Amino acid sequence: MSRVGRKPIPVPEGVEVNFKRGEIFARGPRGTLSRSIPPDMLIELSNGVLTVSRPTDNKIHRSLHGLTRTLIANMVQGVSEGFQKGLEVMGVGYRVQISGEKLIFQLGYSRPVEISAPAGISFSVEGTNKVIVSGIDKELVGKASAQIRALRSPDHYKGKGIRYSGERVRLKAGKSGKARE
Repeated sequence: MSRVGRKPIPVPEGVEVNFKRGEIFARGPRGTLSRSIPPDMLIELSNGVLTVSRPTDNKIHRSLHGLTRTLIANMVQGVSEGFQKGLEVMGVGYRVQISGEKLIFQLGYSRPVEISAPAGISFSVEGTNKVIVSGIDKELVGKASAQIRALRSPDHYKGKGIRYSGERVRLKAGKSGKARE
């Protein structure tokens, strides 16, 4: 049986979870999320704990068991705490600033690059080189972060570009053969 799928999902105070066949809704202090889930998966709520079980041991049910549980757990965590992803802008002359709901990047191109916040996502900037993407939907936070990183992904020779916070970029030696760290 799936190890991930068997784990119970604690529902914190102030979070309300409703489900019907093929649809689940979560409402909490940060907002409301809904998602369609496979209708075969069995969801039970008792004593503030959600459990997901599968009807049979077919291959399709086994593969959907852990996925369904993780999607529901992300919804519960999103409406109660939310998600954040940090990005760092590295490089001489590279910087970011916020203007309303838009991020304006200086990334070595001939013009500044502007990014608008999708619905449900908010941006914040710390200093001139740190961006924090936050929201209640983990999938949207990751997608928005990936789109920002794709504007100028890290260079493997000099290390400049946009990277996730804590991401290590291995630098290549270059022509002279000198190893840099």
